[in-house]
Amino acid sequence: QEHLVESGGGLVQPGGTLRLSCQASGFTINSWYMSWVRQAPGKGPEWISTIDTGGRSTRYADSVKGRFTISRDNAKNIVYLQMSGLKPEDTALYCCARVSRISSPIEHDLQGQGTQVTVSS
Repeated sequence: QEHLVESGGGLVQPGGTLRLSCQASGFTINSWYMSWVRQAPGKGPEWISTIDTGGRSTRYADSVKGRFTISRDNAKNIVYLQMSGLKPEDTALYCCARVSRISSPIEHDLQGQGTQVTVSS
């Protein structure tokens, strides 16, 4: 079975950093664009970043551009999200997802259960 399992979330102070990891199993990520999405309490899902198969091309939502960095290690079957300059409004459940359609609107066909990120003093 195909799975995505996220880790690395936690409680962090405003301005802090976290690195999230997404371990894929049951398939190899090297053939797939991969994304991170998040869902804050009481809000709908928000796409935040996508990376191409080779890790050379990345896209970010305006809300995280310049603060978050997506990367991947195809040999380890892992996707990362490095987050810095965290703000309280970044508090959300962060999930990684496999891209099934890259053209707008982007679509995903597999998503993990997520890891919680809470930004608070």
